[in-house]
Amino acid sequence: MLLAKRRKQFLLELVLFLSAGSSPLLGASQADEATYLAKRQKAETLFSNGRRLEALPLLEELAQANPKDDAMLVALAAALVDRAATQSDQTAAAKDRFRARDLLEKASALGNRSPLAQNLLQLLRGLPENGALKFSDNPEVERIMNEGEAAFARRDYDAALMSYGRVVQLDPKNYSAVLFTGNTYDRKGDYPHAAEWYERAMKLDPNIETAFRYYADMLAKTGDMAKSRTMIIRAAIAEPYNKIVWREMHAWAAINKTEIKLIYLGTMPSPEAAASDGKTPATPGSARSASQPSESAEKVWERYRKVRAAWESGGEFKKHFPAETEYRHTVAEETEALQAAYAVLTKQSERDKHFAATAAADPNLDLLSRLQKTGLIEPYILFSLGDASVAKDYPAYRAAHRDKLEEYLDKFVVPPAPQTSKPVR
Repeated sequence: MLLAKRRKQFLLELVLFLSAGSSPLLGASQADEATYLAKRQKAETLFSNGRRLEALPLLEELAQANPKDDAMLVALAAALVDRAATQSDQTAAAKDRFRARDLLEKASALGNRSPLAQNLLQLLRGLPENGALKFSDNPEVERIMNEGEAAFARRDYDAALMSYGRVVQLDPKNYSAVLFTGNTYDRKGDYPHAAEWYERAMKLDPNIETAFRYYADMLAKTGDMAKSRTMIIRAAIAEPYNKIVWREMHAWAAINKTEIKLIYLGTMPSPEAAASDGKTPATPGSARSASQPSESAEKVWERYRKVRAAWESGGEFKKHFPAETEYRHTVAEETEALQAAYAVLTKQSERDKHFAATAAADPNLDLLSRLQKTGLIEPYILFSLGDASVAKDYPAYRAAHRDKLEEYLDKFVVPPAPQTSKPVR
């Protein structure tokens, strides 16, 4: 939901932004370049202190002087999004947002892959044709929310809190007002109140990732990496196919000097091969490589493939999903196929000691065993094989098994938090 995600400065994005090298001014004199760099440093300082509207004129000047400085294009885009929130004329606001989107497209073409650029571009690509953000069908609520957003963009946090509070009185279930109240307390450094409102937003709609992610970010800033880890895991459960969540998760891992474990069983074409067929996995956290099955494991995966074939062309799909007119890849199919493969694995291992030894050294078979023994095959399928078809099964599974999804990410994907944590500066 664009309206609930529009304005967060994501974890470590600014570090990446500030570390981006400046592009030299082609054909400029040393004096011109020195002037440019001095202005650039001033703009960076304003931007890093959250004073984006003050930085905007400088950023406009810098972008005009050097349209290939991708970091300045990203900063200008972010400042334009903030200015859009202050515009009373919605046509002018939309113009700012569309221009910001165009600038981010240019920065991307120049090679900028910072989380800020990627996240903001993802959100702006989802703008409606009129470029407007809508918070409510109630005109009064909409008006007050826009007042709050304008105050927030101007860094008048007390005024923003007053506006959001009035909205909550009129519409207690307005997710944006509740979330933005938490975010405003966060910006003020009032972390206890921010936590209270983030938790309130989570309860309002646990299937929106934003409150979990904002809370994870705040907890990381204050040094509580263990609870931050829990919140980013829950953000992934809320919206597993949202790339913003996975960028934040990788950022959390980076500041803790570790890596997210992206697992994939080598039973079928890898995600890269699937992508070439137009079936790119929906999950940004899907693994990008996998060990090939060992020769001795062929009987295991042969059984897996037979079950898949029975579902796709042998009528099994229709038996399980009589209301659906066309075959699709499902969690039920994958689960049956992987469990059938595991049955072959255990039987062969009991009969043949050599096979058992070989299987123990096969990373694919070892992973299959661990998934089966922990009862987490289905979460693995939904996260690592989450193509568009499998993703259709996710809401129902999440409603019934949120605990299993959290257990899977905890045990297989997200490494432990460091025992001693320091605030992120």
